[in-house]
Amino acid sequence: MPVRAPDKHTLTDLVGNTPLLQLRLFQERRPGVEVYGKAEWFNPAGSVKDRAALAMLEAGESCGELTPDKTVIDSTSGNTGIAYALYGAAKGYRVLLVMPANVSEERKLLVQAYGAQVVFSDSMEGSDGAIRLCRELIAAQPERFFYPDQYNNPANALAHYEGTAPEILAQTDSRVTHFVAGLGTTGTFTGTARRLKEHNPKIVTVAVQPEDAFHGLEGLKHLPSSIVPAIWDESVADHVWGAPTERSYELARRLARNEGILVGHSCGAALWAVERLLEQLETGVVVTVLPDSGDRYLSTGLYRL
Repeated sequence: MPVRAPDKHTLTDLVGNTPLLQLRLFQERRPGVEVYGKAEWFNPAGSVKDRAALAMLEAGESCGELTPDKTVIDSTSGNTGIAYALYGAAKGYRVLLVMPANVSEERKLLVQAYGAQVVFSDSMEGSDGAIRLCRELIAAQPERFFYPDQYNNPANALAHYEGTAPEILAQTDSRVTHFVAGLGTTGTFTGTARRLKEHNPKIVTVAVQPEDAFHGLEGLKHLPSSIVPAIWDESVADHVWGAPTERSYELARRLARNEGILVGHSCGAALWAVERLLEQLETGVVVTVLPDSGDRYLSTGLYRL
């Protein structure tokens, strides 16, 4: 049989169409419920943020605001920054990122590996402190930067409205009954939930945030104590639940040790919400987003015995 030459792709062609993995974690407890996780670490930069980062850069190019002389700047807790750095390198743009100083070492090293410049904000001020410092840098040299502003850019949510949600519908043959996702920029949840609700208003949507302002769930925002993103649309959320850090960690570890799926902090929070949701269900098809792999958190306490 002749060998078929592999298809040729650019990196941007590989964003999206991530696998939907069936999870056995809760199967014994609720055999009538199918639970699936969208494995977003299959994107080139390793997380769900590839979708939004690429969409925001391409939107900037389309409207003429992002030009070769501009430096891409934004605040990030890590994953969006890694994606900016990768796609900035691929497209030939300089990238400057503002990150809280306490993000994992792996995230710091990854953005620098792709050639991005990093400025660290006060770790005690979290993502809001990074936002404020980013805006100060832009105010000092506004002509130098292209600022996607991931927390307020409609292209963020649109990437999931046009990509993540249709993929979930196709991968479940439109059988999905419940959707669960964490809240950071809120783009993943808002865009996906909006499209799913348009397809079938009976689909139940659950947004997950940390249970309080001081937490260990990297990538998630406690909205009541934070600068609320402009793209957040609470009207598409049937429930907004607060996940406890320790139980989220426990579920992430169980998924790794029982199913061989290594995930990050925010994935653990999503699993906690799935666990709570299953207390109310006997049948259904639950889909959650697993934003990234746990290999970029090995220096943290997440998988430390």
